[in-house]
Amino acid sequence: MSPRLGAIIAGAAAALLLVLGSLYTLQETEQAILTQFGKPVGGLITTPGLHFKVPFIQNVHRFDKRWLEFNGNANEIPTKDKKYIWVDTYARWRIADPLRYFQAVHDERGAQSRLDDIVDGETRNAVASFDLIELVRSTNREFQITEELAGIGSAEAMAKVTTGRSRVSQIILEKAAKITPEFGIELVDVRFKRINYVDIVQQKVFERMVSERKRIAERSRSEGQGRAAEIRGQKERDMLAASSVGYRSAQEKKGDADAKATAIYARAYGRDPEFYQFMKSMETLGAALDSESTLILSTDSELLRYLKTSGGPPR
Repeated sequence: MSPRLGAIIAGAAAALLLVLGSLYTLQETEQAILTQFGKPVGGLITTPGLHFKVPFIQNVHRFDKRWLEFNGNANEIPTKDKKYIWVDTYARWRIADPLRYFQAVHDERGAQSRLDDIVDGETRNAVASFDLIELVRSTNREFQITEELAGIGSAEAMAKVTTGRSRVSQIILEKAAKITPEFGIELVDVRFKRINYVDIVQQKVFERMVSERKRIAERSRSEGQGRAAEIRGQKERDMLAASSVGYRSAQEKKGDADAKATAIYARAYGRDPEFYQFMKSMETLGAALDSESTLILSTDSELLRYLKTSGGPPR
């Protein structure tokens, strides 16, 4: 390669680098400022498309035009009524003044850090100024007092709300929004993401809930046992009534049968008394004697008289 051709290629490469270093583009969601030796120059650039800058001297700093998200860290904060709770917040913000934003916080990481100080600080002040009920309820709408709630603090849950959760969030937003413009930030919304008891208090609440559940379960068991005893008692009464009716009916039938049998026997015995005495004597002998028994009778015994008489009982 000749020296002349090499110089041409080098010049073309340098020219290309100069052109590329002097051009930059902005997206629809971006805005930018130029700095020269660390100092802002020119105005805010918001038009999307191709733009020019002095190569190697000016730098482009891009910023998002959209609403951005802030998620605060959960903080342990005491309420006005000395209830220790975890409070977790979130917010929505945007870069309203890019030049001031760049000078104050430089980038989004710095902005998030500054918002953390501002929003968390105002949240701490607001939470400490209100009772817990004001932070968990927004209205005084009526709701049904369940058995579980009645056992673990219905009076506290039904306390009247004067400010409410939504208004407390608005108070935090109003106070924080007065500070953020110093950093080129517009704060549009602050909300409570989560409110919860600290671990120690939460454990005590769970213990109260468990105790109340056990009390309700024990009462339900007692009611069930009482109902079971009532059913068993009714069953026994029904069985006794049924057996009494059956026993009475059986005795009545047995009495009728005995009466009929007695009448039949009376009629039969009335026709032939001697035969009746003979049959009863034979039954007595059959029941009293066996093959190994010895019977000694006197000569005037009725049994002996029947045995000595042949051809049946005497007439």
